[in-house]
Amino acid sequence: MSRRGGDSLARAALRSGYGAMLGVHAVASIPTSGGRGQPRVFYGGARMGDVGGPLVKVKRLRDHFPEQRWRYNLVYCLSNAPYLPDFALGVLRRRGMPIVHNQNGVFYPAWYGGDWQAQNARMARSYHQARHVFWQSAFCRLSADRFLGARQGEGEVLYNAVDTTRFTPAATRADGPARFLVTGKFDEHMFYRLDGTLRGLAVVVRQGLDAHLTIAGWTAPEAARQAQSLAAELGLSDRVRLTGAYTQAAAPDIYRAADIYVMTKHNDPCPNTVLEALACGLPVVYSASGGVPELVGEAGQGVFVPEDWERVHAPDPAALGDSMAHVAARRADLSAAARARAIERFDIKFWIARHRAVFEGLVR
Repeated sequence: MSRRGGDSLARAALRSGYGAMLGVHAVASIPTSGGRGQPRVFYGGARMGDVGGPLVKVKRLRDHFPEQRWRYNLVYCLSNAPYLPDFALGVLRRRGMPIVHNQNGVFYPAWYGGDWQAQNARMARSYHQARHVFWQSAFCRLSADRFLGARQGEGEVLYNAVDTTRFTPAATRADGPARFLVTGKFDEHMFYRLDGTLRGLAVVVRQGLDAHLTIAGWTAPEAARQAQSLAAELGLSDRVRLTGAYTQAAAPDIYRAADIYVMTKHNDPCPNTVLEALACGLPVVYSASGGVPELVGEAGQGVFVPEDWERVHAPDPAALGDSMAHVAARRADLSAAARARAIERFDIKFWIARHRAVFEGLVR
């Protein structure tokens, strides 16, 4: 299984220049007075958007805490967007500016082919300067302890969130084939996810289950070609669809058109896609690694993979197929459990309320 490569020299240079300009701006914009009151948040150069975890996270936060680039009284940093340089973070800390850090995954040899130590060092800057850290899962905290170093200061696990009023189950579920769904961004180094899921589908079809698979999300041309070739080799061409990239606006309908979600990414820290699937009433078959077991709980079934930071591991196809068949046989009950779990644990109103409480406590 190939790994994602490191940054190009041009990209590293652009990022360094952007960080330097951002740092100067951040320091020049620290207010000399009036730091208290309602939270006025600066997001440390992180952008917002509809696709990608950090972009969506910033967009959700800015709906409730609009960005203040000039007279801010709190800085919110994301581990996936570590743009503020050391000198700016140091000045912010010395001047008593509260820094909150959201910690997702880290870099390690199993998936990153570049200088993972240097990438972690960049991420660790705001992680250790922050007054408060939100770890996106217990696995994220474990990973940070291992690769960023033990942290002194406040923090808590706060899982990602989903809008359960947008992501809702289908009004009715039609009888017919079991409809499995895989979503994500499939670069060539992520082909192992498609490979394993297709082989698991072949297992359940051979067992007699009438099953189909939809692969939704941007797929690299070579990965798409390999997936189509493997589907043909396994005799599944008429059971597999690749539908391409989609936006957040289209996501609920994609989930509602399925019955069961499959997540075989190794050591995924806290994937929003799993939460969106749960909210739409989809039980989850998953690689029992990373933060996914914490999210799914009783609303699906995991498949064993070794704990490993050096190599990526995919579930055994036979074991994955057995779990797919098991969940398909219980999908009505597990669908109800999935929806209930999303509402009780991951609704976005709890996530926003916890951010508000921490922000107000720090600027008070």
